[in-house]
Amino acid sequence: MPIDFRVGDVVRLRRPHPCGGLDWTVVRIGADIGIRCTTCNHRVMLPRGDVERRFVRFVSRAPHPDPFAEVNAVEPTAEPEDESA
Repeated sequence: MPIDFRVGDVVRLRRPHPCGGLDWTVVRIGADIGIRCTTCNHRVMLPRGDVERRFVRFVSRAPHPDPFAEVNAVEPTAEPEDESA
């Protein structure tokens, strides 16, 4: 079963980056996963299988997106103009 990565997650991978950083921020999700080193901000794209194989743990999790956020969004309504002037 695939790991539920979210954009904004901070993950720890097995192999350190050459700068010495172990933690990576997820910046893109798909067949390839974009990750950015939290130490030097270098961005790399890796196949999902490679990231899942190197994955050790979540350092922090991004909030789970609300699937009904657009449906529940309340648009501000204009105040009715006072016609008694």
